[in-house]
Amino acid sequence: MLKRTLTASIVTVLALGAATACSGNSGSSGSSGSAGTPTVKLMVGGIDKQIYLPYQLAQSLGFYEKYGVKVELSTEQNGGVGAEEAMASGQVDMAGAWYNHTIEFQAKGKAVEDVVQLSGAPGEREMCTAKSGVRSAADFKGKTLGVTDLGSGTDTLTQFMAAKKGVKTNQFHRLAVGAGSTAVAALQNGKADCVMTTEPTVSAVEKKGVGTSAIDLATTDGAKAALGGAFPAASVLARTDWVNSHKDAVQKVVDALVATMHWINTHSAADIANKLPASFVQNQLVTKADYIKALNEDKGQFLPDGIMPAGGPKTALATEQMVGTVTSSVDLSKTFTNEFAVNADKKEGLTTTTTPAGANG
Repeated sequence: MLKRTLTASIVTVLALGAATACSGNSGSSGSSGSAGTPTVKLMVGGIDKQIYLPYQLAQSLGFYEKYGVKVELSTEQNGGVGAEEAMASGQVDMAGAWYNHTIEFQAKGKAVEDVVQLSGAPGEREMCTAKSGVRSAADFKGKTLGVTDLGSGTDTLTQFMAAKKGVKTNQFHRLAVGAGSTAVAALQNGKADCVMTTEPTVSAVEKKGVGTSAIDLATTDGAKAALGGAFPAASVLARTDWVNSHKDAVQKVVDALVATMHWINTHSAADIANKLPASFVQNQLVTKADYIKALNEDKGQFLPDGIMPAGGPKTALATEQMVGTVTSSVDLSKTFTNEFAVNADKKEGLTTTTTPAGANG
């Protein structure tokens, strides 16, 4: 859902032979292959970002294959269609994107649902220069704040945090700075006082000495402090009609990802990094040691069981309403389901550890 991703991620996905999701309509997706294995096309909103690592990790661990589904992974391209829009238009079957898009889609009359929740926090940090004087959103007034793209999740969160501190949107300037080197340059060149971004960009900003973390949205505890509750971010979104007609394929994808979330919960940051493509964890932005250190700090954003956390949907809806992106009534019970994750947890022989959201979030 974040509209900018590193060029390196695109190269990596091409190298993996996974950039097939935009090759045409996915009408044949979910159908059985020669061995009766369904194929699902899943586009991720920045596949090399730490907040979105479970999708590729599941592939690297062989879990999609283990649970009987072929998943063709791809990533958003810089300036291209967003993962959630590609899913909604039928270019791909599923999107690795933030939960709050389901609320936005419903407000626009489109039925999209979250079938498994991977994180309880946005995984973002507000990185600010020393001279900006920003210590909290109360200091946003008069500042230029970088977001990945106007209308993106980081844009919504920036406006929401400001509103909670009584700072109106017209009292600061929002600037699209992308992610990676462009976000770092915005701070370095004085074009932005702060940027909201994720790892590995956060580590790159710190390593270059051009900014420090002023607001933590990278952990569940940080999200609760800044946003008033758990903010369900990384998830798997799909059109409700597609889910209803491909339940077996959906269950297999969720089985694989829930198994991955359990694996993340029981392994170290170094173990995780060792299973990811080399270009994800060591590139022009960060060293592998930087990546592991950052993941160790922010690993708490990942939910071990794929269950939507209690109160999460209400927090997401509150952000949309306060910013004004959603003004109509929303039935939160239609924006997510825990059914597939519960089944997956039972299959793993494990009980859920997240307090689940009910029908009303």
